[in-house]
Amino acid sequence: MRGVFSRGSAKGLAVLAAGVLVLSACSGSGGKEAEEDTGGEGPRLEIAMVTHSAPGDTFWDIVQKGAQAAADKDNVEFLYSADPDGGKQAQLVQAAIDKKVDGIIVTLAKPDAMKDVLARAAAANIPVVSINSGQEESAGLGALAHFGQDESIAGEAAGTELGEIGAKKALCVIHEQGNVGLEARCDGARKTFDGDLENLFVQGSNMPDVKSSITAKLQSDKGIDGILTLGAPFAATAVDSVKEVGSEARIGTFDLNKDLIALLKAGDIEFAVDQQPYLQGYEAVEALWLLKRNGNVLGGGRPVLTGPAIVTKDNAAELEEFANRGTR
Repeated sequence: MRGVFSRGSAKGLAVLAAGVLVLSACSGSGGKEAEEDTGGEGPRLEIAMVTHSAPGDTFWDIVQKGAQAAADKDNVEFLYSADPDGGKQAQLVQAAIDKKVDGIIVTLAKPDAMKDVLARAAAANIPVVSINSGQEESAGLGALAHFGQDESIAGEAAGTELGEIGAKKALCVIHEQGNVGLEARCDGARKTFDGDLENLFVQGSNMPDVKSSITAKLQSDKGIDGILTLGAPFAATAVDSVKEVGSEARIGTFDLNKDLIALLKAGDIEFAVDQQPYLQGYEAVEALWLLKRNGNVLGGGRPVLTGPAIVTKDNAAELEEFANRGTR
């Protein structure tokens, strides 16, 4: 039973998120007419995004493309930096504060590490919005809005899908220990999955090690018939592990990229939970532009949801064009 997490419901949620995009894009057009409506062009804004991304992560490439698209439209100078270490991420935020940017976009994968520096951003009167991770902590740390999916709800959707594909004993592969968003996904999946779901921690910055860990687990426990990964590159690695071992474990994942669409179409991946990273980057820049230019605040004090949407072999082809150009 799919219940509230059916593929149809997920598509509906994605439509709602897209509606937010359309509305804000109409309000936040960077053209001459919009500039006249908000009192003239004014100085060019400078907006910094600081994330917990590791190098080479295709998910964050998509986030950046969305943010850059909004920045280009709104005549914003967009600055991007990232570090998976919470302390170093905080240092990058401090550098943005020192630069006196007009707004900061952050991820809150490790919120405790960001508490003090976000307080300093508030003291400097620099508005902050969060994306992707840390929805529960966002408002408490002073962010004006959060753009992303509810990771617990997304996890519950994934757990339901695991059951639908027939899994009874599954792994939830966590590629970054201490990341509150990833842990919430596995916890959510455990709520709706009727079988046994075990967390497997892997070293996300080293894909050969990730493959080795998954392969070893499959070899040691032949009863594993399902794998849930929390990012597209890890799903592709899980496919390699399954083939190497000769396992019949079926794979679901979070997030999309071009390669994952191909794996979905081939049937190597059963489903993907898409949180629409392009939309997260786009809306975050747009929100800060609207705030500075017209005093608008998106979300009404609640998170602006960009997912989850469930993608399977049945609808993967519909997104292939966008994935191939790096925006889904």
